[in-house]
Amino acid sequence: MSPEAKRSRAIFRKLEQDIVKLSSKPQAQNVHRFRTGTRRLQILLAELSPHLDRKQKKLLKLLGRIRKRAGKVRDLDVQLTALRSLKVAREARRKTQLIDHLIELRRKQEKKLRRAVEPDTVREIRKRLERARREFKTESSRDPLTVARNILKRIDATAPITEPLLHRYRILGKRARYAAEFAGHSAEAQRFIAQLKRIQDALGDWHDWLTLTQTAGQHLGDIPGSALMAELRNVTGAKFRYAVNVLVQVRAALESQKPPAAQTAKPAEVKAMQAVSAA
Repeated sequence: MSPEAKRSRAIFRKLEQDIVKLSSKPQAQNVHRFRTGTRRLQILLAELSPHLDRKQKKLLKLLGRIRKRAGKVRDLDVQLTALRSLKVAREARRKTQLIDHLIELRRKQEKKLRRAVEPDTVREIRKRLERARREFKTESSRDPLTVARNILKRIDATAPITEPLLHRYRILGKRARYAAEFAGHSAEAQRFIAQLKRIQDALGDWHDWLTLTQTAGQHLGDIPGSALMAELRNVTGAKFRYAVNVLVQVRAALESQKPPAAQTAKPAEVKAMQAVSAA
């Protein structure tokens, strides 16, 4: 069996293990691994394969429902981690109140997730994963790096950098990275993946803080002069500016196929970044 075939088939087996772990213990690590595994399988079947058949569509639909539930738990896990890391000299009680609120929200979402991974559903998905693994043919798969680059082409590379654009890069950047990972360990693939990971880390960090700030605003309400809300907005703003800077550098790197560290942003991109940062 070729290395490509082994990598592809390993996705099915690992996801089968991940859903069993998730159903028995929906801790943060298990939730994250399951969500990552389902995304990789989605890329393998829906992007790299020339044809997505009815059985595969059903499998992805079942996994998608659970991934959506797991995503709500994951969002709260990262919000709790971010909030606990925040140092605010004042309003310790308000911070504790918000932490308690997030813990309660997570408890409710975990309860819903547990219902989504009840034994009958897990058994059905495991059977479908095993059948899909046996029937999957790697010989007709598309070139992973080509697919990854085409995924990024769905974004207008000349568009101004705004929050909606960052969200689009955050989502499609993950898909492109997972597609590129199927390309093996070539130097070209590793450079491409490193660039995408840099985008993913910066944009993911910004999104986590943005979500936390929004959750805090909804729970605490409009509190004039709140040190906690002010600090959350300051951190979120700084994360946004950093994400914009990283995106500018990596977009230039992807265009020239050079590592991000060696890049200088184009004048038009710098101007766009400065305009967004000043807003």
